[in-house]
Amino acid sequence: MTTTSPVLQPESGTVTSPAGARAGYLPAMPRTVLWGRLPCATDQPAVTIDPGTSLVIDTVSHEGILEDQGRDPYAFFTHRGIPASQILRDAATVAAEVDHDPSADGPHVVTGPIEVRGARPGDILSMTVEDLQLRCRYGVVSNRHGRGALPDEFPLGGSAETVSILCRVEHDHRAGLHGSMPVAPGSARNVRFPLAPFLGTMGVAVAQRHRPNSVPPGAHGGNIDVALLTRGATLHVPVQVPGALAYVGDPHFAQGDGEVALTAFEAPLRARIRFDVVPAEEFPARPLWAETADLLVPIGLHHDLADAMRQCVRAAVQMLVDRGMHPAHAYAYLSAAGDFAISQVVDQVTGVHGKIRKSDLAELLLPTSGL
Repeated sequence: MTTTSPVLQPESGTVTSPAGARAGYLPAMPRTVLWGRLPCATDQPAVTIDPGTSLVIDTVSHEGILEDQGRDPYAFFTHRGIPASQILRDAATVAAEVDHDPSADGPHVVTGPIEVRGARPGDILSMTVEDLQLRCRYGVVSNRHGRGALPDEFPLGGSAETVSILCRVEHDHRAGLHGSMPVAPGSARNVRFPLAPFLGTMGVAVAQRHRPNSVPPGAHGGNIDVALLTRGATLHVPVQVPGALAYVGDPHFAQGDGEVALTAFEAPLRARIRFDVVPAEEFPARPLWAETADLLVPIGLHHDLADAMRQCVRAAVQMLVDRGMHPAHAYAYLSAAGDFAISQVVDQVTGVHGKIRKSDLAELLLPTSGL
């Protein structure tokens, strides 16, 4: 993780590729975002790139701009002690100018669509997170509308009001940057926790004529909220429409597995993503999955958490079989050495992701694609 300044306004800061050359840049403005919906087959791209290209993308957090927070980030955050100079201009512009119906749409702002030339349905789009920059030093955790893991217990007392708790990014000369949250309303005492920025939403357009709601994840990716997708991680998503029409959004500074309160530390990021295309004929068909430098990460998604777990285990077994293991031995290995975590339980479709150490598989065959 790198940071350059307390605030990264649109067009500010340096925008470079890994080789140091200036990279393409996609801001989060009314013409380049959707609010509460994800791209579909009929959408036109905000930008077109070649496979293998790195693109710098600004994202805007929905927290602080939603209707139940006043749809005015200047008023919302200055009321909580954030100077007006620290408010992102693009967040205010999105709140003022982008259509959003809270009764029908999801909350998330996504930047895109991004057309990747030559991507065909059935191909794999690999989205690698090369860099993430904090665009500010504050964000919000919210619980609202009786949602979350304990909808009958929170908000407390059955209140219909949204509970939005301001978090800050602080610097300690020993621990570096970390998140900070008060232990109670008005308290000067805080709990502190590590930062692990990632994009909760990454994916491709769906092969239908209507934009899906941004909340439930699916085969297209979307709001998967897998907190392992930090810098260096890759999400592999089967392409559904020509050009893929990819997008990113729902930025987090930190999230615990489960995301139990409904949101985590929601705050805006500037991401640099590389988009690679693997032809369908070079790789066996498989649902979306991810990887880090050290882990293979199968993903299971289902309305029922137990079924999400079963999907994830099946995907993990197949991943090992593709690499040369016998199915029964793959199943046994996962029981002895694989880890499975709840990604989130708050997005209508729940998620489970597995963690398989690549170092354990050193003697296995690799898939022909190299993924």
